[in-house]
Amino acid sequence: MATSGFEGFEKRLELHFFGDDPAMMGNNLGLRLLDFESLEQVLSAVQCTVVSAVANQYFDAYVLSESSLFVYPTKIIIKTCGTTQLLKSIRPLIHHACNLGLSLCSCRYTRGTFIFPKAQPSPHTSFKEEVLYLEDTVPDNLCYRKASVMPSKIANHSWHVFTACDESHIIPDDRDIYTVEVCMTDLDRASARKFFLPPGGGNKSGDVAGKEMTKITGIGEINPRAMICDFAFDPCGYSMNGIHNDRYSTIHVTPEDGFSYASFECVGSIFDDDDIENLVGTLRRAVQVFRPASLSVSTTCASHEVWPRVARALEPLGLKCRSCAADEFPSAGSIVFQTFTARRK
Repeated sequence: MATSGFEGFEKRLELHFFGDDPAMMGNNLGLRLLDFESLEQVLSAVQCTVVSAVANQYFDAYVLSESSLFVYPTKIIIKTCGTTQLLKSIRPLIHHACNLGLSLCSCRYTRGTFIFPKAQPSPHTSFKEEVLYLEDTVPDNLCYRKASVMPSKIANHSWHVFTACDESHIIPDDRDIYTVEVCMTDLDRASARKFFLPPGGGNKSGDVAGKEMTKITGIGEINPRAMICDFAFDPCGYSMNGIHNDRYSTIHVTPEDGFSYASFECVGSIFDDDDIENLVGTLRRAVQVFRPASLSVSTTCASHEVWPRVARALEPLGLKCRSCAADEFPSAGSIVFQTFTARRK
């Protein structure tokens, strides 16, 4: 294992807002009314920038220099890797939302275990510091709070969770929605090499090179229905957001040997038969792109219909479930954290 390198494990923040005045929602656009300058200000505090974007009638999706941002009318999801300071986005987001007549009603912060924890700046030097920062930053009305580290039997794979919500959002409004977060390490070397720009290929734009990587790796086949916004970094690395109706998926790749990492995240509804039926195939295709030696999967859902399908998707790929932990969180519902390792050496 390398002693230093780029941190692939992302920090993920999900904020939900509500407004009492329908007129302030601006034809149900809500947070989508935030101008680009305001978003840039938020991202500047985090230490990242927008490199590509796509939108539909439901939400806006941005590929960042370090991962992704999704803006819905009453929900924002930011996922950033490297040494970004993600939690510093909370205060400016609350401020900009307030100007739109929206107030924060729930917050969820999750991350895996950093490969290079000593490289992380404040407030991310430890989970304890992150929790203290969150406790101090989220408004007092979000009084139902919980912080937990979900363990596993694999070294350097644990799941850190903080949630906070107000009294009316202990049970989430979107309780049919599930989120699946996959963190893959020790990628197959031949698979990882596809995420390096070829020698002399540095004159291609990130958008053009990203589209080529999407095609040659098979990422475009993970969810053929999705519109993909992709970007390749120089000399290596890749990010993509896929959007289909009100659902997103996202992939981020750090391919360097010694600390190779890839993540895949998707959302769906337990009431949508297509989502549930397609989940096994989607997960299987995503993991096959990278063929990792180990991975973790966090499934967040108000019901228990989704997480048993994870093993069904992964075990035929030669991956064995090593541990499974579950816990309940205000406003998030149930979070199930599973780890897998490849049977191959």
